[in-house]
Amino acid sequence: MPDILGKTPAQRTKPNYFYTISSVAVVLFLLGFFSLLFCLSRQLGQLLKERVSILVEIEPESNPFLIDSLARAIQLDPITKSETVLLISKEAALTSLQEDVGEDLLSLDLPNPLYDVITFNVKADYLTNERLEALRHKLKSERFVKDVYYQEGLVQQIVTNIKKFSWLFLVLGCLFLFIAITLIHNTIRLALYTNRFVIKNMELVGATWEFISRPYIKRSILHGIISAIIAILLLICLLLWANSYLPEISTLSSGFTIAGIAVGLLFLGVLINGLSTYFIINKYLNMRLEDLY
Repeated sequence: MPDILGKTPAQRTKPNYFYTISSVAVVLFLLGFFSLLFCLSRQLGQLLKERVSILVEIEPESNPFLIDSLARAIQLDPITKSETVLLISKEAALTSLQEDVGEDLLSLDLPNPLYDVITFNVKADYLTNERLEALRHKLKSERFVKDVYYQEGLVQQIVTNIKKFSWLFLVLGCLFLFIAITLIHNTIRLALYTNRFVIKNMELVGATWEFISRPYIKRSILHGIISAIIAILLLICLLLWANSYLPEISTLSSGFTIAGIAVGLLFLGVLINGLSTYFIINKYLNMRLEDLY
């Protein structure tokens, strides 16, 4: 017989699984978002490190053969990103400066104040002040090298900021994991609350705990998989949207990273849903009948 809200007894005892699936999907999506930020921050740090340029100034009137030999030696050095080695003549540098300044510097009839330079970048793992200082001393030992420059403060700032952001995202990820477990557990508890009498009555008529909990756990695992799939699709849509505004993201987010996060979300969705359902059902089975009211 319908109640005053027009619901039958079967409808009143039916848990709101749509609410459960959507709530868990949102929680898993946010957890995946923080995980993606953590992974991207590390890869972004690597990218920024490898964009720090080292400039080697050459003494005027140096032997071109010696300059080419030094450029090849730098290119073959294991710490160097070989594709970034570039020899820039002082004439080319002056032309580039003229384009930036917007004035005809050549018409001033002044001597070219610039030097021939070799520019290159080093691999991220080698971008430390100690290694760069050792590299500077090694290059300056060549008699035709005037000086070696790199932005020392920038190097230290990049390293420091990467460490800070990595720890920040790690702490936020752990904190949000705890919040996610709590929210998912409470969401499932509310979903099963309307079935507490059904669960207890099955025990009273002689059903084993395993028999009672098995269908609920199976359904909960299925819901966890569905929630994880929804979260993964939302995460992919977010990446595609962000990539349309920041194309550099495609170079940072590798397929392996996204696949790892997707597998992690599937695992968490199944694990948290299954364990939460198991403990909640056991809690109802351990309660006395009068305590269920």
